[in-house]
Parts: sequence; C-alpha cells; structure tokens
Amino acid sequence: MTATAPPFGRSPSASAPRRPLAVAGLLAALAGVVFGLLLAVAGPASAHAALTGSDPQDGAVVGTAPKAVTLTFSEQVAMGEGSIRVLDPAGKRADTEEAPRDLRSGSTVKYGVSLHAGLPDGTYTVAWQAVSADSHPVSGAFTFSIGAPSDTAVALPDSEAGGGLVGTLYGIARYAAYAGFIVLAGGAAFVLACWQRGAGARPLQRLVVRGWMTLTAATLAMLLLRSPYTGSGKLGDAFDLDGLKAVLDTKPGAALVSRLLLLGASALFIAVLFGAYAKREDEREKKDLTFGLAIGGAVIAAGIAGTWALAEHASTGIQPGIAMPVDVLHLLAVAAWLGGLTALLIALYRTPDITAGAVRRFSRIAFISVLVLTATGIYQSWRQVGSWSALTGTGYGQLLLVKVGLVAVLVGLAGISRRWTARLATSGGTDADTPVADPETAGKESPQAAAPEDPARAAQLARQQAAVATAEKKRIRDADPDRSGLRRSVLAEVGVAVVLLAVTTILTSTEPGRTEEEAARSSAPAAAPVASGPVNLTLPFDTGGANGKGTVRMDLDPGRTGANVVHLWIDGIDGKAMDVPEVKLAFTLKSKDIGPLPAVPVRLTEGHWTATGIQIPIAGNWNVAVTVRTSDIDQTTVDKNVRIG
Repeated sequence: MTATAPPFGRSPSASAPRRPLAVAGLLAALAGVVFGLLLAVAGPASAHAALTGSDPQDGAVVGTAPKAVTLTFSEQVAMGEGSIRVLDPAGKRADTEEAPRDLRSGSTVKYGVSLHAGLPDGTYTVAWQAVSADSHPVSGAFTFSIGAPSDTAVALPDSEAGGGLVGTLYGIARYAAYAGFIVLAGGAAFVLACWQRGAGARPLQRLVVRGWMTLTAATLAMLLLRSPYTGSGKLGDAFDLDGLKAVLDTKPGAALVSRLLLLGASALFIAVLFGAYAKREDEREKKDLTFGLAIGGAVIAAGIAGTWALAEHASTGIQPGIAMPVDVLHLLAVAAWLGGLTALLIALYRTPDITAGAVRRFSRIAFISVLVLTATGIYQSWRQVGSWSALTGTGYGQLLLVKVGLVAVLVGLAGISRRWTARLATSGGTDADTPVADPETAGKESPQAAAPEDPARAAQLARQQAAVATAEKKRIRDADPDRSGLRRSVLAEVGVAVVLLAVTTILTSTEPGRTEEEAARSSAPAAAPVASGPVNLTLPFDTGGANGKGTVRMDLDPGRTGANVVHLWIDGIDGKAMDVPEVKLAFTLKSKDIGPLPAVPVRLTEGHWTATGIQIPIAGNWNVAVTVRTSDIDQTTVDKNVRIG
C-alpha cells in the first residue's frame, strides 16, 4: 500500500475535515467541567469517620461537673495533642490539655480528655479534630452545660478540617494523581498488549512519560500538603519539617512515600520500554523482553494501585481483607480501559500507521476491563452503601448513581467504537496489522529537484518539503471515513472518561452512605425535643417513724426537654397538708447514663414545695426519685419511671 493509496481501499475525500480547533475546544470545555467539579467539593471533605456519640451529649445539661468528656466514632481515628479541646464560657481551656486517652473497647472507638476539678456552672464548648482511618480529616464542635445554660464567648467554628485553599489544592492533586496513574499504566499496557511497534512512536512515549511526571508531581504535592490539610489549614505549613516528619509516621504518609519509591522503579521500566525494547529487532529476544516487561509492569502497577487501597476507603469499614485487593483490581481495570483509550486516541490522531489489529486487540482488553469493573464496582457499592435508602438518600449514593450513569454512557460509546473497529478490520483485508497509512513514504512519490548550492536556500526548501510531507500524511490520515468515525467515537469516550474520573475523585472524599446512615441512627436520640404535656405523679411513702406515712403529689410543667418547674404537695394519711422538714428530687436517665440530676425544692407553704429551672437535657424514660424526711432520723426515697419529652 503506497502513501498515496487510500487506506483500506477507500477513496480519499476531496476535502478532508479539519478538526484541531474542535478537538481543542472540546478538551478545554472538559477541563472547565472537571475544574468546576473539583472546586465544588474542594471545600471541607465530608467526614468518613462520623461522631456517633459523646458524654456529655450535645446540648445536655448536667447537674454536676463531669470529670471527663468522651467522644465515640463510627470507625478508627488518629488523634494527637489538642485534638479534643473543652472551653469554658470565657473561652479558656477547661480540660487538662493532655493528649486524648484511647478508650477503645472491642469495636467501640472512643477517646476522652480529663477536665479540671471544680468547674463552675455554665455552657462549655467541645471542639475536636481528627484524621479518619481512610486518610481524610474530620472535625466538629458541640456544647453542654453544667447546672444551667449560660452565655458563652466561644463561637462554634463555621468551617471543617480539610477546607480552604489547602483543601482545594489537595483535591486537585488527588485528581491529578489518579489521572497520571491511569495514563501511565494504561498507556504502557496499550503498547505492550496492543501495539508493540508503538514503543517507537514519539506521541505515545510523550503520553506515558507525562503520565509518570503528573503522578510524581501530584504525589509530592500531596505529601507536602498533607500536614496543613489535616491540621492548621495554612499553606505555609507545607514546608514545615516537623509537620512533614509527623506525616511520614502516619499510614497515608507511608503510602505516599511507597508510591514515590515505586515511581522510581517505573522510571526504569519506561526507560527500557521506550529504549532497548523499541530498538530490539530480533523477534525471539523481543518476545522474551515483552514477557519480562509485562510481569514487571504489572507488579509495579499493582503496587502503585495498592498505595490507594492501603490508605483510603478500602482499608477501613467492613471486610477490609477483601476490599483492598478488590480495590486494586478495580483501579487496574480503570487504567487498562481509560488509559488505553487515551493512548488509542493519541495514536489515531498523531500516528497514522497504527494498525487495525492493534485497535481490535484493545477492543478485547477494554471489554474484559468493563466486566472486571462491573464485578468489583458492584461489591464496592454494596460495601460503601449497604441499603437502597442510602443509595438514594445520601450524597455518596447519589454521586454513585451519577457515576453508574456515566459508565453506561461510556459503554454505549465503546459499542460504537467496536463497530468502527470491525469495519476497519473488514476493509483492511486479511492483514489486520497493515498500517492505515505509511507516514514514511507520504509525499515521496515524486522525485525532488536537486538541492540548490545556496545553504540558506537549501534549508528553506527542506522546510517546505517537510511541511508538504506533513500535510500529505494528514490528508491520508483524514481521508478514511472509517478511521475518522473511530477517532470521533474514541474522542467522545475520552471526554466522558475525564468527567467520570472527576466524579470518582469526588466519591473518594465523600462520606460513604453506610457510615452516614449509621451516624444518623446513632445520633437520633439527641434530636430536637419532642413536645408533651405536664407530668403528674402520685407516690405514697413511709419513713418508718411516727407520722411517717403520706403521699407525694408532683407536677412537672411543661414536661418536656429544657427548663421545667416542679410543684410538690405532701399529704398525710388523713389527706391534709403535711409539714416535713426536707424534700429532695433527683432525675436519672439510665438508658443514656445521665444523672442523677439533683434538685432541691424550696418550701412555699405548709405541705407545698417548688423547684424552678430544672433542666431535662433529652427526651426519654426518666426515673424520678423523691426523698422525704419527716424527722431528724426518719426519711425515705420513693421513685417512679415516667416519660418526659
């Protein structure tokens, strides 16, 4: 097949379409969409470890100062000095400023800090910040009161950990790392498995090398930004050596360092692939080298993919032993499909000699990758969502539905590409590895005029001849309608893949639906107060002494969470008002380990006592205990369980 012959026997178009501007415009639009998606979520990352409980609870009013404050989380978190701070109404530290104590028991993740003794009444603020087991920073704040609520000079923070400029940059670096790995691994796999002659093609070499550079730069950026991302939020702290040292002692820091070491090995792999391998002529030697590169490349790619699995979603939650290898397999399938797709697009636009056989081999690999993605994706979805309600009612589930929709679109476009591939193979005859066009012979049909003696003129003529040859190559490349159709469908696939990668990056920084629902169920008792009517009790008592029998009638108004007023009437056995020297009250919510909350009524008249400002922190079945003293030595306590709130 000569350079001027139409590829696969087709007639060249009279005016081949010119699409550089259209392609550039599409890529620019996609870049804008991706950047917008990243900025939309580049604020605080949603909590992956949720606060499921605390003692005291958020908004609780306790009668006496607690000795400690404890927090319970849905999964393991990392905490350091200052991770839990308790501030009094004036904004001063009420805790002992020691590192939080690890109070884990079985599967319960709990941390606590001790408080100073003799804390005065008022409203206290608890501010906390930690790093969840899947590497994302989490934070929050709540208040509780001793005695009664009061004004406080402490303002609850309006931002969460992982936000601001540092959070934006870290999110972009995360996206760049995923994209770099996909291009690096998928591009190299495309050369080895689909088109080995592509090892000598400069466009594919540049693609894979740029993937390596992107992943390396993004990993270094994440390593430097890790300390301010999980801590102060100040960009200047990225170069703090103490902070960097602390990061290296964490699981995410170790994963990033391991990735850099594996990238060093991958640099050697790239050098061999595009150096000795591309120049190797002996088929037997090249076959042996292909096998060695395939094994070595697979090990390196799996290792790099494992750095994500070991430090993020897969490493925590249920079944981590299964989830981590599944996550590695999922990411490798993504790289083989989307990275290979990118390499195919570059080859179709920049290397006119790509063969139909190479396109067909990639089509088979892409089909297998889709099957692997489907199987691993179903498992990951079940593990992170867990229920239909979480799929439709949580942010993670809704993003997952968007991802599934994009994958469906991508599979549909891949089907169109497969049809174009079949047409190319059919029109290409029996030799499916025949190049679409031979760029080396393009423009060499006509004899060239003798070079002029003037060196400047000779150089000018050489440039003109090179330009004519390049134009001829492009004309031949664009002349085949089957190839043009395949280029358009592959370009559309890559466009959808770019958006899909952005959605996937957002998913990795979003609280899984299963965790969100569990946290919501755990915090349900601390929901807004439920109104109810006044509580009325009648409690007979007998102190055992003379005139020690009687009845206590109690009214609790309004009988809901918050402030209440109690009226007590003490009646003798004859039904008349009974004067006693002392009456005391106590409220206990045993199911939440709250109380007893004491109250001391004051005497209004004979047999009538009252107490105001009694705080009921949350609704529940409270035990109300009344202590009646009828003499210096005779007293008794009677109690009853009653629903309040």
